[in-house]
Amino acid sequence: MQGDPRQASLHLHGHTEPLQAFRKIFESGRLPHAWLITGPPGIGKATFAFRLARMILGGEEPESPAGRRVSAATHADLLVVSRSFDEKKQRYRGEIVADEVRPINAFLRRTAAEGGWRVVIVDGAEWLNRSAANALLKILEEPPPAAVLLLTCSAPGRLLPTIRSRCRRLELEPLDSMDMMAVLREIRPEASAEEISRVQAAAHGAPGRAAAFLADQNGQIASLVEETLNGISASRGYEIAEIVLRKDGGFNLFFSLLSDFLQERARQAARQGNAACVGLAGAWEAIMRLQSETERFNLDKQETLLEAMTIASIA
Repeated sequence: MQGDPRQASLHLHGHTEPLQAFRKIFESGRLPHAWLITGPPGIGKATFAFRLARMILGGEEPESPAGRRVSAATHADLLVVSRSFDEKKQRYRGEIVADEVRPINAFLRRTAAEGGWRVVIVDGAEWLNRSAANALLKILEEPPPAAVLLLTCSAPGRLLPTIRSRCRRLELEPLDSMDMMAVLREIRPEASAEEISRVQAAAHGAPGRAAAFLADQNGQIASLVEETLNGISASRGYEIAEIVLRKDGGFNLFFSLLSDFLQERARQAARQGNAACVGLAGAWEAIMRLQSETERFNLDKQETLLEAMTIASIA
C-alpha cells in the first residue's frame, strides 16, 4: 500500500468513541493481539486502522520520526496486506491470496526494528480467499508477543468464524453531518454547495461512498443503480450496461454503488425486523462474488452487468 493517502492522512473525522476505547485498553497495558474493525464500506476503516498503528508505534505526532515513517510507508515495524493492484488491467485484484499473507509470518518472527511493537494491517479482510484465510488463522492461533494485527472488514460474515472469534471487535458508525462536511471539503474543496449537499445526502455517513458519488458526475451511475434496484426490463438492462461501459471507470463505479445500495437496504430492513434483509444480503454476496470472478478470470463485463442487474432487481 505504498503511497496510500489513508496511511499519510493526519485527520480522522469521527469515530471518537472507538478511538478512545482502544486508547484506554492500549494505555492499560493489556492490549489484545488481534482486532476486527468493521463498518459499512467507505466509512474510514483503513484510515482508522492507520491511526491505531500510529498510536501503537508512537507516531501520533506527525512530525515525530515514527510519524513521518508511517506517513511515508517506510516504518520497519508496520506491515500492510491488502488486495494487490494489477497495473496492466488498472484495477485491484478480486481477492487476497495466500502468498500475500505468508510474509506476515517472517515479519512477526523477527525482532521489532525500533524495540517496541510490530503492527500488521490486513485491509479488506473480506477479500481473503480460503487459503489466505487459513494462513491468517494459523497466525492468530499462535500470536507472537508485542504484535498486533488490525483487520478491516466491511462484511465480517464472510470471514471464518474462527478468525472472528480470535479478534476483539470495533464497530465504526456512520459519520455525522458535520464530520461528513469536513471530509467532503477535503476531498473536493472546489465542489459547489449543491454538489456537496447531493453527495452528503446519498453517502449515509460514509466518506468513501461520498468520493464515489463525487466521481459520478451529475449522479448518472447512481441513478442507474437505483433504477436497477426498482426493477427493469431485459431491454433496459442492455441499455444500462452500454451506458455504464461507455463511461471511464463506469463498471467499477456501478458495482461499488450497487454494493453500497444493497448493503444499506439490507441494514434498513434488518433494523425494521423485515425478513427481506436476508434476500438483500444474499444478493449482495452473489454480486460481490460475481464481480470478483469477472476481475479474476477476465469475463465479459456486459454479461456480468446483466447478471448483476438481474440479481439486484429481484432481491
